Amino acid sequence: MQVPPNCDLTLGMVCVDKSEPGKTTWRMRADERFTNPAGFIQGGFLSAMCDSAMGAATVTWARGRKVFSANAEIKVSFLAPVRAGAMLVCKSQVVSGGGRVAFSEAEVRDENGRLVVKASSTYILTPREGGQSELVSERGDGRERGGD
Repeated sequence: MQVPPNCDLTLGMVCVDKSEPGKTTWRMRADERFTNPAGFIQGGFLSAMCDSAMGAATVTWARGRKVFSANAEIKVSFLAPVRAGAMLVCKSQVVSGGGRVAFSEAEVRDENGRLVVKASSTYILTPREGGQSELVSERGDGRERGGD
C-alpha cells in the first residue's frame, strides 16, 4: 500500500494536524490545473480533498486498530467559488461511529477564513490483517487507508 496515496500527491494535499483522534487538518493550494472553464476550482477536486481528510480522520479515530476506511457515500455542498492560487484548509472530524462504521464531517476554508465547502460522509471500517498498528507512513501523517 502506498502512503501517501497518489490522489493526495496529485492534489498537493498535506496533513498538518492529526494530534487528536478522529480529527485531521489538511492544506492544499488550489492548483490552476483543477479549474473549470469559468476559472474556478472544479468541485470534484474540492470533494476529493474532503474525502481524503475525512477518511484520514476515521483512521485516526480507530485508535490503533489496523483498518481500511472506504467511503460508502458522500454529500458535498459548494458554498463559494474558489480561484486558482488560493490556499485551502480542510478540517475534518468523526462525529459518530462504531466498530465498523464512522460518520465524518469536513469543512474547507480559504486563506481569508471564508467557508467554501461543507461535506459529510459515511465510511466503512474493515480490519486489515496484522492486528494493531501505530498507523505510521513515510511522511508521518498517520494515514493508512484504502478502498475509495
